[in-house]
Amino acid sequence: MDFAHPSSSSGSWNRLCNVVEYSGIFDSEYRQPHSRCMENTRVALRERIIQILNQHDRTNIWLNGLAGVGKTSIAFTIAEGMKVAKRLAATFFFSRKHAHKDKAATIIPTIAYQLALAFPRIREDIVKAIENDDNLLSPGKSYADQIRELIMKPLQTLRFRQELYVIIIDALDECFSSEEAARLVTLLTDAFAGPDLPFIHIIFTSRPEANIRAAMPSGVHEIFLTTRDEDTIRDVRLFLRTSLDNTRTIRPAVFGQPPIPWPSEDEFKTLVFKAGGLFVYAAMAMNFISATGHHPQERLELLLRERPTVGADIDQLYRQIIATSEDPLAHCRMLASIIHLARPLPLAELQELFDADRRSLAMMLEAFSPVILNDGVGNVEIYHASLRDFMDDPRRSKQYHIDTAHAHEHLACCCLDFITRQDSNRTRAILVSSLSYPYPYQMWQVHLYFAYPSRKLRNLLALFTDTTLRYWVPTSDPKNSYLARTIQGARRTCLSSVIVLNMLN
Repeated sequence: MDFAHPSSSSGSWNRLCNVVEYSGIFDSEYRQPHSRCMENTRVALRERIIQILNQHDRTNIWLNGLAGVGKTSIAFTIAEGMKVAKRLAATFFFSRKHAHKDKAATIIPTIAYQLALAFPRIREDIVKAIENDDNLLSPGKSYADQIRELIMKPLQTLRFRQELYVIIIDALDECFSSEEAARLVTLLTDAFAGPDLPFIHIIFTSRPEANIRAAMPSGVHEIFLTTRDEDTIRDVRLFLRTSLDNTRTIRPAVFGQPPIPWPSEDEFKTLVFKAGGLFVYAAMAMNFISATGHHPQERLELLLRERPTVGADIDQLYRQIIATSEDPLAHCRMLASIIHLARPLPLAELQELFDADRRSLAMMLEAFSPVILNDGVGNVEIYHASLRDFMDDPRRSKQYHIDTAHAHEHLACCCLDFITRQDSNRTRAILVSSLSYPYPYQMWQVHLYFAYPSRKLRNLLALFTDTTLRYWVPTSDPKNSYLARTIQGARRTCLSSVIVLNMLN
């Protein structure tokens, strides 16, 4: 998708561009590294999807399955093919790695923006709709109103087209409650079912949740991705064989030149058995085996040391990765904090937030490189949402479990400590600045709300209330509505929190 904004003098077009969630567009730079199917994998499944998309009807596809079966990779690969064929109308790829309400609220404007790029003829109709309703792009506007004004009415001018187009919405369940996701499915499928619009198929991907299933229209093509069918297991085997061969080839110092055969057939069969049909297990296992600074054979032996279980054992893999770090319990606390951030942060901002030595933080991230993406420049992000599920469930993470309340307690303490470390002049400069506020100033209330009320947190909150908050008030500029709301919210949060925490003393 070309993100360049078309030349237009319209302030309404600029308003639309400003609310677009560019990270939701499938090939956005914000979503690197892109997850796509390896060559010669998922061939039969992709052919089946393309066959449905080639039908001159208005049926939709629901691709569903448990976490880690490869739904996003399939959706991305289909989107790439549709873009090349000039049939891609729009995409929105959700991600729990940076899921928040604001992002969910932008889905319809983001789809409308892409439709305007795909069909320049309707751009002015979209602009006029925004001009006619000042609140059309506001987060509080109903999806029904936005769909009608930004999508349905503009697309009616294309109703006589015979070409077939596709909209892809991936990981629908990762930014909405199941009830909200179901409502959006109903609104979108009803909107595109009518004869007054061009032929547009919608592909939804999600976990197999009951509410979403109930919202799917009759005639939807449901494709359930299982880890047990022969095609999936064969594709996982191919992925592992190709990845292991690549590791062997690029490590001549370890495997020689030409490289010696590796691994043994028994080791390979065991690894395939442990992966089952779960692509996320295979991918993270390869991240672990091929990690820089470690011998691949030793890492493989660590993975295979545990008794193989039937099917994929991703919990065992996560525990193994954590256990190999220098200080597993301390690093787990940091890992839980990164998982529960309201949005991903780059390494430099994490260092400031945690008041951590850059080298020690980098070492921790390197130890967890199979499950955390960090290139030192972009945001530090978890590799897959299943890591959050693992860490949040004590039955799965066992001795490495850090409950959500304690993770938020650590983050709330870090935020309050960061703010109180700043001198009053810097805080005033930050608060009156027109630039974006640093993470601690934006999110301390969120983490405080969900935090376990530890003594350390109570002491920090008391210090913050008695000192820092006092000189926030004279700083308030009535013209700066965001600042005024921030300070009012801070005072309310502190008052309610102090009352609750005092009751716990």
